[in-house]
Amino acid sequence: MGKIRIMEEIKESIEKSHLLISSIRNEISKQLVGQEKLVDSLLTGLLTGGHVLIEGVPGLAKTSAVKALASVVQAQFKRIQFTPDLLPADLTGTEIYRPKTADFVTRKGPLFNNIILADEINRAPSKVQSALLEAMEEKQVTIGDQTFVLPSPFLVLATQNPIEQEGTYPLPEAQVDRFMLKVCIDYPDKAQELEILKKNSFQKTDTVNPVISCDQLAAMGELIDHIYVDEKLKEYIVDLVFATRQPEKYGMDMAEYIEFGASPRATIFLAKAARVNAFLSGRAYVTPQDIKLVGPDVLRHRIILSFEAEAEDISCEDIIQTLFDSVEVP
Repeated sequence: MGKIRIMEEIKESIEKSHLLISSIRNEISKQLVGQEKLVDSLLTGLLTGGHVLIEGVPGLAKTSAVKALASVVQAQFKRIQFTPDLLPADLTGTEIYRPKTADFVTRKGPLFNNIILADEINRAPSKVQSALLEAMEEKQVTIGDQTFVLPSPFLVLATQNPIEQEGTYPLPEAQVDRFMLKVCIDYPDKAQELEILKKNSFQKTDTVNPVISCDQLAAMGELIDHIYVDEKLKEYIVDLVFATRQPEKYGMDMAEYIEFGASPRATIFLAKAARVNAFLSGRAYVTPQDIKLVGPDVLRHRIILSFEAEAEDISCEDIIQTLFDSVEVP
């Protein structure tokens, strides 16, 4: 009886929270047409504190989506345009010498905000990219001999363009793995593009208003942590991750196509993202479908393909599809 009562209380809290979620969606839709999957992914990052990498060709409203999300939250937002001449100190801050007092004063950089938009992150050199590592993983920044804790929540939402190679620096696997999700977005359909045309050419764009505070976000995050995940589903998540490392044990003939499987972060983030998906669907429990829906975004940047896969034009999407088709669902 106790468990049933707790589940009922969680469900009631989820129903109340959905009023806020609906308000967030309505405000974001003032500037963004379609891209529901992208919005859900951004909400997943926001509710769990997980960083999100967004990949898509130019003009698909990647930056606009992040700006709209930041406008909805009563939090500090900073956009950083990554360029080849950027320095690590441009992100973290630096110590400045004051001749009058003969001492150093610390000037904090743009990372000391709640939501960071790292625009075109693959345009910055590796030194700048690595400056994000400590901030993303440890939620702290070291300037000189001092270490400063970053504000809470702290969320990096990064964008990158997959079609340009000149003047870009591919993110190392160690950094990519720190992103909870990698979301690939595509062109809108014809009806959505017509709506985009109307909204941007023939009428004034509505202002996005803040509707949720950082405290309310934290309360939602605690609620999501209480969403029920069955033991069999936990085993299913672990099986999915292990199948990327030892595919032959799960009846998949694709070991030659995978250089490295998913890291333990994939296991943690699969469970977290599945809980958020259940929350956004108004449920107090996770289903196998939740795991399947969030799986591609969690796994696609954690599976390192071999030369054979590239030679035979086999993508991560193909491997993930085979993965979900082969691993037995509880």
